[in-house]
Amino acid sequence: MLKQSMFNTKHSLLTRLMTASMLLSSALLSQSAMAENRVVSAGAGITELVLALDASDELVGVDSTSQIPDELDSVAKLGYHRMLSAEGILALSPTILLGSEAMGPKNTLEVLSSANVEVVSLPSANTRTELVSNIEQMGKLLNRESQATELKQKIDLSFNQLDSKQQKLNELGDAPKVLFLLLQPDRPARVGGNDTAADIIINLAGGQNIAGFDGYKSVSQEGILALQPDVILISNRSESESSDPVTALLKAMPLLAHTPAGEHQHIKNLPSQALIGGLGLSAITAADDLASDFISIKKL
Repeated sequence: MLKQSMFNTKHSLLTRLMTASMLLSSALLSQSAMAENRVVSAGAGITELVLALDASDELVGVDSTSQIPDELDSVAKLGYHRMLSAEGILALSPTILLGSEAMGPKNTLEVLSSANVEVVSLPSANTRTELVSNIEQMGKLLNRESQATELKQKIDLSFNQLDSKQQKLNELGDAPKVLFLLLQPDRPARVGGNDTAADIIINLAGGQNIAGFDGYKSVSQEGILALQPDVILISNRSESESSDPVTALLKAMPLLAHTPAGEHQHIKNLPSQALIGGLGLSAITAADDLASDFISIKKL
């Protein structure tokens, strides 16, 4: 009986040691896998998610549309996400290229795949469900599943807050009529219609996009005047957005002073970062700020 008891004790101890060893090995392998990731991110919205998932230490390169903190000065800045260079990316010895479905060109992606770089194209998110799906997929790819869970919870809170603001707007009357203008140097202003990033933000904020068409179209000052928008949103493709959007727009397009937006100076910048890559974290923040502006306008 004593020998049997000693045997059982030794067997139990050995089993626990083996279990602990296996768990330690698994943890070390997981940490090793995380440390070996070398990520190139192509697309502003994708890079936002990489940073939000606490994977900035794995970033080795980002495209020109991405904004990263100043302290990540060792991260290489590559070209436009639709015109990536295989040579420039391969020089960074990446293990994975993450991007939206808009990244390319196709031959660059094929070269990278043949060089054993994992190329992952995520669909542009236009809805809350699609954004959450992308977060879940990226959490798995980057071994950041717990961070993905936390991020999804934060997004839930953001959408709940937006829902509350939309309800408050409904109580104040009709939704404000909104027009988005994309301004580019030496080119006519373009209006953002249905199924654009601006349209997603306007709808999230509880406004009514009055463009009346799909995509982007050039519209004359007279055409905008006829629409009589309550609010005009602008985004400038130049190096920096204007600190005084009201003065800048009315100087460039003086007829718009005769719209409700111009008369009451309800002309606001929409951050360009929020307009790249569909529904992303910047777009949600922009929509929340805009919803607060709409509420203030309706209370006047």
